[in-house]
Amino acid sequence: MIDYKSVGVNIENIKKSQIAIGQNIKHTHQIQKNVQVISGFNHYAGIVKINNSKLALHTDGVGTKTLVASLMNKYNTIGIDCIAMNVNDLICVGAIPISFVDYIAANKNNTTIFKKIISGLVTGAKKSKISIIGGETSIMPDLISGTNFNFDLAGTVMGIIKYDIITRKIKTDDAIIGIASNGLHSNGYSLARKILLSKYSIRDKIKNIGILGNKLLAPTEIYVNPILEMLRKCGIHGLAHITGGAFTKLLRLNEIGFNLYQLPKIPPIMKLIQEEGNVKINEMYKTFNMGIGFCIVAPQSEVKKITFICKKHKLESKKIGDVISKKGVFINDENIIRS
Repeated sequence: MIDYKSVGVNIENIKKSQIAIGQNIKHTHQIQKNVQVISGFNHYAGIVKINNSKLALHTDGVGTKTLVASLMNKYNTIGIDCIAMNVNDLICVGAIPISFVDYIAANKNNTTIFKKIISGLVTGAKKSKISIIGGETSIMPDLISGTNFNFDLAGTVMGIIKYDIITRKIKTDDAIIGIASNGLHSNGYSLARKILLSKYSIRDKIKNIGILGNKLLAPTEIYVNPILEMLRKCGIHGLAHITGGAFTKLLRLNEIGFNLYQLPKIPPIMKLIQEEGNVKINEMYKTFNMGIGFCIVAPQSEVKKITFICKKHKLESKKIGDVISKKGVFINDENIIRS
């Protein structure tokens, strides 16, 4: 059996590092006397209050999905992922994304490839309705190895808090509505690559999947517009972008539990990973989005309105579970993720 730990990603140890980092950065929260830190750690974005305005900031990247882009020599969609990973997190705190800066680190200069990467960033920015106002490009052959073009891509997004979503109370018996993903998005690629590329070529055509590399490069869905419409029109209690750690992300919202009993059928690409790697089902639900890219927590009376908004934006959605009093994340009656 293969799991995330066996490919060098130990989630428990990473959490310990994150806690240590969080404890240290708290010492900086009082430095600016005219700035109040509202949320500085352990949510989807940091929030600061300046005068009467609240700003949100978030930084994220696309991880080892960049290696797939290099293998496929296809760079025009990876920027969409970078935008998506940032703006999808930012809206979870009720912020409207405003502006973005990017960071590209590469082992060599290649103007043609850089232009393709930026074209994806521009595509994602237009869909998110944000401005890219700058960035940094760094060439580091001693740090990033390889004879082919290899790179890392990350960015930072800023937004204005319009809806105080993190102060809202999630209640027992609230509905959990899931919006469909369109693939792996940008998480779990260390495990996915280890399993799939030991069995298949990146350009192999696989039944129900198509060309493997193309499926792995499917850009992360951007949920900004439908979620902002829901925040305007519906009584939303909580929002969760299902990314690294998958459904563990729900535990960021509060101290109660989430019973997911109507999840979609496991998508073919994730089923292939599970079967080829003999990956335990609980490991799958803690690593991959399993067909759900975003979760909305709201009163049962709002389900119909929320699914209608998703349909209007050409996104599949459905109720996938309920909020319960017992702590943890339960999937088909099994306590997959404990609090």
